[in-house]
Amino acid sequence: MTQCPEFDKIELHLIRVLHTLITERSVSRAALALNSSQPAVSAQLKRLRALTGDPLLVRAGNAMAPTARALQLAGPAAELLQRADLLFSPRIRSSGFEPLASELTFRIAASDYLDPLFLPALVSQVKQQAPQVRLELLPLSGDFDYRNSLATGEVDLVIGNWLAPPGELHLGRLMSDEVVCLVAADHPIVRLADSRKWTVERYLASEHVAPTPTHPGARGVIDEHLGSLELRRNIMVRSAHFGLIPLMVARSLLVLTTGRLFCSRYADVLPVRIVRCPVEFPPLTYYQLWHERSHVSAAMRWLREQVRDAARNLSERSLFAAASDGGPAAPAH
Repeated sequence: MTQCPEFDKIELHLIRVLHTLITERSVSRAALALNSSQPAVSAQLKRLRALTGDPLLVRAGNAMAPTARALQLAGPAAELLQRADLLFSPRIRSSGFEPLASELTFRIAASDYLDPLFLPALVSQVKQQAPQVRLELLPLSGDFDYRNSLATGEVDLVIGNWLAPPGELHLGRLMSDEVVCLVAADHPIVRLADSRKWTVERYLASEHVAPTPTHPGARGVIDEHLGSLELRRNIMVRSAHFGLIPLMVARSLLVLTTGRLFCSRYADVLPVRIVRCPVEFPPLTYYQLWHERSHVSAAMRWLREQVRDAARNLSERSLFAAASDGGPAAPAH
């Protein structure tokens, strides 16, 4: 193995400082996270800049931002720290994660296209099993670079739906859902949906509401599938507040196309109806995504299991409720 001449000058704590600085993007916040002083972390940043030949953090307005080189180093630094933890902590390796004793903070970015009961169910489940654990739930919004955030450790998990999830990330399938339309109870298409007159052409020409894409330049899974069929719908409203869209639908002629689970939570509390979609869509599949840097962590494995179980329990309860009611709210024809 070829060894860098500077290798002997690098201790493990300096790698931890590097990763914390990149993650926190602030010398003062890094000092707090490391239980150190700001002058000490500033001195260590100076050493790191000399060792890497890169400024690592640069001024961006009133804040600091990592350089491209810093972002490249974040993943290897996190992996090295993780491997060192396994190497030098046999107790942790043998006993695994202990939920009752843990005071970790888990950061999860989630799409609000999810069943609105999912995140409350997950929080309840996690807090019952790990009462001292902290949870930070972040929106999977259009300006949030979730792939980079997973790579740098800013978030631990991302939950959402993709037709083709990013290939460089690990994934776990959580649930699948039928694609339907949500409309106002007095919308003209409610009558059409029970006949052959609710056609693909009428669907595309209707006034549609759609979520703001999860990242710049992206199309949502609905429009991505329509594009693959060389179809295009008439989107009149785009909203970054997906949870408010059912209220918009209830008071307009807008059509929302999304999963049945999401729509069913509003069918009994708002003047809306669920109708079949005349375009044939593949099931809407939700995943949890994570980076290689956290793949072998016992704590992160436990978190992924909680997410999986919360989704499974919610799906089973929804299927039971549908069966008890005699079937879905609006049959597919």
